[in-house]
Amino acid sequence: MLSVNVGLVIGIIVVVVLVLVILTVILWIISTRNKFIKMLEDIDNSLSRIDVYLTKRYDELTKLVDVVKGYAKHEINTLKEVVKLRNPGINSSIKEKMTFEKAIDDAFKTLNVVVESYPNLKADELFINLQKEIASVEENLQAARSNYNQNVSRYNKAILVFPNSLIASNRYSKKEYYEAPTSKQEDVKIEF
Repeated sequence: MLSVNVGLVIGIIVVVVLVLVILTVILWIISTRNKFIKMLEDIDNSLSRIDVYLTKRYDELTKLVDVVKGYAKHEINTLKEVVKLRNPGINSSIKEKMTFEKAIDDAFKTLNVVVESYPNLKADELFINLQKEIASVEENLQAARSNYNQNVSRYNKAILVFPNSLIASNRYSKKEYYEAPTSKQEDVKIEF
């Protein structure tokens, strides 16, 4: 009777161990596949951020450059007018001098209206802001590219190492690292 009970106990232990091993393998497979899916989502998300920053670079910087160009042109034209009107000449008549004074007053009123309406809108400040925005966008773009490549590296390593490679071999393939195409590597041309 004892031998029957020992055999039954050993049989139950073997079945329990097999069930635990099978359950462990199934849970590992599910966990590993879920890990791959999360990694792929991280890769897609980081690639999307690169697109966002490339679009931001193009949209914001081209608009900001246009504003800076326009205001710099306005300041240059206003300054030229003021310089041109600065000296009516020694031999000018009183009427010419009065006309000059009125023209100078009008030019300064225009300049004052612009400065009062846009107290922070000065060409030198716009150039500084442009430089800061360029640096910020480029830093964000570089960080997004780096993040993408880190996600790709983590994913590629995960699918290549054993035992993960057993699951990855049929469904998952290596991702390429980000290398910007020539057209997207070009920076926004800033010309003044």
